Amino acid sequence: MRWWSVANFVSNAGTWMQLTVQNLLVLQITGSAAATGLSMSVQAAPALLISVFGGAAVDRWPRRLTAAVSQTLLGAVAFTTAVLVALDRLDMTSLMVLAAVTGVIATVDGPACSLLGNDLVPAEDLPSAIGVGALVHQAGRLTGAALAGVAVGFLGTAAAYAANGVSFLFVASVIPFLRPVRGAAERVAVASGKPSQRPAAAGTSVREGLAFFARRPRLLALAGVYGISAVFGRNYQLTLAVLVTGPLAGGAGSFGTVSTVLAAGGIVGAVLGARMRRPSVRVVGALAAAGGLFQVMAGVSPSMAVLLVMVLPMAVVESVSDTAATAVLQTDPPAHMRGRVLGVWGSIGTVWSLGGPPALGLLMELAGARGALVTGGLLIAAAIGAGHLLHRRRVPVPVPVRAAGADAPARPALAPAA
Repeated sequence: MRWWSVANFVSNAGTWMQLTVQNLLVLQITGSAAATGLSMSVQAAPALLISVFGGAAVDRWPRRLTAAVSQTLLGAVAFTTAVLVALDRLDMTSLMVLAAVTGVIATVDGPACSLLGNDLVPAEDLPSAIGVGALVHQAGRLTGAALAGVAVGFLGTAAAYAANGVSFLFVASVIPFLRPVRGAAERVAVASGKPSQRPAAAGTSVREGLAFFARRPRLLALAGVYGISAVFGRNYQLTLAVLVTGPLAGGAGSFGTVSTVLAAGGIVGAVLGARMRRPSVRVVGALAAAGGLFQVMAGVSPSMAVLLVMVLPMAVVESVSDTAATAVLQTDPPAHMRGRVLGVWGSIGTVWSLGGPPALGLLMELAGARGALVTGGLLIAAAIGAGHLLHRRRVPVPVPVRAAGADAPARPALAPAA
C-alpha cells in the first residue's frame, strides 16, 4: 500500500502538471476560451457515454493487468503529445483526438486503479485506504500545479506532458510487484470471473450494473446528494473567484490565498476521512449539508478575513464527505459488481460535472456571486434535510405469514429487507 500510494502521488502530480498547462496550450493554439472549454468537454465526454462499459471490463478482466495496460497506454498518449508539442506539430484537431483517446482509456483506468488499491488492505481498512488515496490526490494536485510552472519556465510546455508520461510508466512498473492481502485474491478472482462465470456478452454485464445501481436505495441517495452538491456548490474556482474580485474588491493574489486555503482544507479533510471506520450515506449527507451552510456564511462574508475563516471548514467537511462517499461507493456493492457500479457512477458524475457550471453561471447572472453562494448553499442543505425527513417517515409494513395449521396469520414474521 505504501508503494501504491507513492506511485499514485507521482501519477497525480504528473496529471496535474499536464492539466495545468493544457488550457494554456489550447489558448496559445486558438486564442479562444471557448476552444479551451471544448477540449475539456471532449476529454470528459467518453466518461459520460462509455463509463458503464469500462466498469464492466474491469469486472471481467484481471485487475492488475488491466491497470498496468491502461497506465501504459495513458503514458503513450502523453509522450505522443509531448513529441508533437516539441516539434510544433500539434494543432487543435490532433489535441482533440488525443484528449478523446485519453478520456476513453480513463473509463477503464479509473475503476481499475481504485479497486486495485482496495485489494492491498484488509476489508476493515478500506475506508482508511480510500482516505489515504484522497490525501495523495490532494497532495499530488498541489505538487503538480507548482511543478508545472517550473517545468514550463525552464524546459517548455512539452516537458509537462513528458513528465506525465514518465509518471504513468512509473505506476505501470510498480503494479507487477503489488501483492493483494490475504482474502483479496478471492475477491479479485470473483471480480475478474472465470471463463465459465463470465457473462455471455458485455451488454448483459452492463445491464446488470445499471440494474443493481437502480435497485440500491443508498446508491441512489448518494447520487442525489452528490448531484445537488455538484450543481449548487463545489465550483468554487468560479463562485469564489467572482466574489473575491467583485464584492470583496480583491485581486489575483487574494484569490490565490483562497485557493490555498481550499487546498489545505481538502488535505485536512482527507486525513480526517481516513480515520472513519463506518462511513454511511447519512454521514455523507450530513457533511454535505454542513458544507452548504458554510457556503452560505462564505457568501455573506463582509471581508477577506471572514471569508478565509469560513472557507477552511467548508473545504474540510466537503473533503470528508467526498472520502466517505467514495468509501460507500467502493464497499457497498459486492466485489464482483464494483467495477460496473463505478462505471455507472462515472457517467452520473460526468452529468453533474458538465451541468453544474452552466447552471451555477446562470444563477450568478441572476443573483450575483453572493446570491449564488447563499441560494446554492440553502438549496443543498434544504434538499438533503428534506430527503432525510422523507426517509425517516417511511415505515416498513410487516408482511404477515400464515402460521402452520392456522387460517389466520399468527404474527408478522417477515419485513422488507430494505
